[in-house]
Amino acid sequence: MLRRPATLSYMAEPYVPPGGMMDEVDRRWAACCARNPAYFDGRVCHVIGVHRNGYGSAVLHVADCAYRFFAVQDETFDLGVRALGVKGLTSTNDADHGDHADDAEGAVGAWLLGRRSATVGSYAGQWEFAPGGSVEPDRAPAQVVVSELHEETGLVPLAPPTEIALVFDPVLRCWELIYRLRVNRAHAEAPTDEYSERRWCRLDDLPEPLTPLARQLIPIAHGL
Repeated sequence: MLRRPATLSYMAEPYVPPGGMMDEVDRRWAACCARNPAYFDGRVCHVIGVHRNGYGSAVLHVADCAYRFFAVQDETFDLGVRALGVKGLTSTNDADHGDHADDAEGAVGAWLLGRRSATVGSYAGQWEFAPGGSVEPDRAPAQVVVSELHEETGLVPLAPPTEIALVFDPVLRCWELIYRLRVNRAHAEAPTDEYSERRWCRLDDLPEPLTPLARQLIPIAHGL
C-alpha cells in the first residue's frame, strides 16, 4: 500500500533493445498486428526499477519506450520491458458505508468491473476492475486514470483520485499504480473497444473469470 503518491524519475534516453534482437522484434510485431489490427505502436513508460523508500511511497525509475517492445514479449522472448499502467478501484459514492449492491446496474455501494473485449491485446473475455490504461511518458498517472474513466465509462470522479497501491502483474510483466475513485451511481454505458460489458458488483459476488491482477486487488478493495 502507498501512503503517499509515487514519484516517476525519467531516464534521459529512450529504451531500445539491443540491435541483435530487432529482427525478431519486427517479426513478432508484424504477427501481433496481423492477429489484431487494433494494435498501435504508441509510447509507454518502461519501469527500469522500483525503490520503496520506507515512508509509504516509492520512486519508479522509468524510460520512454515503444509499445511494440512490450507487446512482443512472452515466456520465450523477454526484452525486460516492464510497462507502467494505472488501474482504478471505482465505487459508487457510499460504498464506504457498508451498503450492499443489489443486482441492478449502478447499484449503490458497488464496484465497477469491465469484461475485456475480444480486440484487446491481453486477458480477452476476462473481468477486471475499471478503468485501466497505460501511462504515456511525461503524462501524470493520476491524469491518465481520470481520462480512462471518462473514455471507458463516461463517468467523472467526485474528487481527485487517491493513489493507494503499487502492484506488479507477473503475467503481463507490468507495474500498476492503483487509484481509489468515487463516482455517483450510474448505469453502464454502451460497450467500448476496451470492454464488451460492464457491471457494478459487490466484492462477494464478482463475475468470472477474473484477471490475475483483479484477484490481487480484491484484498485492497476490502480494506478501503
